Amino acid sequence: MKNLGIKISIYLNYFVFAILLNSVGIVIEKSIDVYKVTESQASVLEAFKDLPIAIVSFIIASFLPRFGYKKAMLTALAIVFVGCLYMVFGNTFFHTKVLFLSIGVSFALIKLSVYSLIGILTDSKKEHASLMSSIEGFFMVGIALAYFLFPAFYSSDENSWLNVYYLLCGLILISFVFLLFSKVEYEVEAIGSSLKDDLKESVKLMVVPLVLIFIISAFLFVMIEQGIMTWLPTFNKKIFNFNSVLSVQMASILALSLALGRFIAGFLTKYINWVVLVVVCVVISGSILIYILPQLQGDIESVGEITSLSEVPTLGFILPLIGLFIAPIYPLLNSTVLSSLPKSLHSPMSGLIIIFSALGGTIGSRIVGELFESIGGASAFYFLLIPMGLLIIFVLLIDRMSKKQVVAKS
Repeated sequence: MKNLGIKISIYLNYFVFAILLNSVGIVIEKSIDVYKVTESQASVLEAFKDLPIAIVSFIIASFLPRFGYKKAMLTALAIVFVGCLYMVFGNTFFHTKVLFLSIGVSFALIKLSVYSLIGILTDSKKEHASLMSSIEGFFMVGIALAYFLFPAFYSSDENSWLNVYYLLCGLILISFVFLLFSKVEYEVEAIGSSLKDDLKESVKLMVVPLVLIFIISAFLFVMIEQGIMTWLPTFNKKIFNFNSVLSVQMASILALSLALGRFIAGFLTKYINWVVLVVVCVVISGSILIYILPQLQGDIESVGEITSLSEVPTLGFILPLIGLFIAPIYPLLNSTVLSSLPKSLHSPMSGLIIIFSALGGTIGSRIVGELFESIGGASAFYFLLIPMGLLIIFVLLIDRMSKKQVVAKS
């Protein structure tokens, strides 16, 4: 089959980076426990992951075709391979920062290459949508696996968890070798735009009202998603009194519910207006927080450490199920804004999506971390109700603006 090798490589790359990217919540929990840092100090790991994604995506997007997508992915795998080994042999909180810096830089190269290659490797809109959906679905499988993979290496030795990076290095090496010998049947066209021209194009795009409202909405959504996903393992440990292994494994329910939520949304959008679906999902998500958090405000010191699923309270299962309802929001927002713009603007728009998503994740995680330390985890999650409320407002504005554009075109 044509380009089968490069397609398999893309799946492998995304799978590995799903584990690495979404291990940030796990590593935050271990950093607090092993390296004795505070919640606010640990929260900077999200910035070390997300800011390089934003910066690298913004700078190299226009030059990547010249360098070559295959070369870019090989470079990314080499960088993160070294980053994982550096973490193992360094074993300090400083080395976790370097690790996530390498992951951020590498993922920017991977994501830009993958998004570009999907268009090259497919011949129709249906093929494009199918490949994109399956790759993103595989990404969610990697996210869920991370919550089981890391705890499998936990033991009485506080440094035993680092052995997971030897396994990850093995996966990275397999992906590197497979990609190295894969044939990529496409031609990369040289582009004449300079970095200066590219920056001007992105700035011009940002002042389009619909785009501006959308990137704020994307920012708010990722602030909510990462605020929950990054801090859920620590929340489980400190609020529910789960042990280290169970606190991480229970967080996997969030990743699985996110995957299921996106699948269900793909079916429901055929019958339900996307705005109605998004607003309902946001309202239900906020209602889950309002229902659960007041019940977790009491003294938990008297509760013994929970070590098995049979001991987990009902609230421990309900909270991660919020992923079912936040899952549909992001792809629906992306689809709406991209379909409202000319195809010539899809590429710079994708760059803006990556940049503002990364910024939203960083700021959301940082705020929740600071609040976690100052007022406690249960109260900290109340903050997420603010971006949820704002998101409903901006979604209604996006719908109104996109409808106006359709009328104008008619």
